[in-house]
Amino acid sequence: MNPLILLILVILLGPLYAGIIKKVKAFFGGRQGPPLFINYYTIIKLLKKGSVYSNSTTFIFKVSPVITLGTALLALSFFPLGGEQPMFSFQGDVILVFYMMGLARFFMILAGLDTASPFQGMGTAREAYFSVFAELTLFMVFILLYLVSGELTLVGYLKKTQSLMLWQTIGPPFLLVIFAVYMILLSENSRVPIDDPTTHLELTMIHEVMILDHSGPDLAFIELGAQLKLMFYACFVTCFLFPFQLGHWLVDLIVFFLVLGAVYFVIGVTESVMARFKMPKVPKYLLTSFALVVFAVIVVLEYTP
Repeated sequence: MNPLILLILVILLGPLYAGIIKKVKAFFGGRQGPPLFINYYTIIKLLKKGSVYSNSTTFIFKVSPVITLGTALLALSFFPLGGEQPMFSFQGDVILVFYMMGLARFFMILAGLDTASPFQGMGTAREAYFSVFAELTLFMVFILLYLVSGELTLVGYLKKTQSLMLWQTIGPPFLLVIFAVYMILLSENSRVPIDDPTTHLELTMIHEVMILDHSGPDLAFIELGAQLKLMFYACFVTCFLFPFQLGHWLVDLIVFFLVLGAVYFVIGVTESVMARFKMPKVPKYLLTSFALVVFAVIVVLEYTP
């Protein structure tokens, strides 16, 4: 399938899949919940509005939403969606992709500080602090994948033949890697038990408090960027869970999107059955994911010839 068409399809489906989480949470709460297409309505409504800017903000506050959305789009353009060839790929692109996401976080932190709000300063401090632990796990995952495959590309890890090779080479310890990546998915996308995207209490917010002053199209860009970032991490987990070729690219693609929907369903279940951690427990949670990957690395180095 044409990589550009596949990328556009995934971008269009990002808000829809994010709506699955809301429907699952509503089901567990005994409610009907919002429509499955609620995120499309929200983005369109925000795009029709105007943006309001504080007198204390500078150009950084205005460009950060564009950078947030742009980096998410670029990250997906390097991703072998459905195990297919991506738009762009080169040796070392995995490092570029995750540093681009770091660039988006950097500008969001600057935008939060740019408002001169003490609440947003508190949220940016938490975001910067917790992201350090998440990056430890991510780069340990890449070290493990490099040791096994000798590749530094997303294609080298996530194309169907490559993912199957990882399963055959690493074996059961690869389950630890998948679980660790899922834990980072929850952290990097401000989901329960790290953060609660539906909270209204500034003192307990992390990501949401950083975007309190954004409105209109700026907020729409941030929301869409967050949904595409979640899609990126969910596709990461999906490619590990579904490393098979079923004989036809269309069948592979359909099954890929079904497994992707299952990952979003599990995210919704996780948010429904777990409570938010207290702030001091978040580093322990993230270091647990790091320990899981380190254990997998030890096992691979010890038992892989």
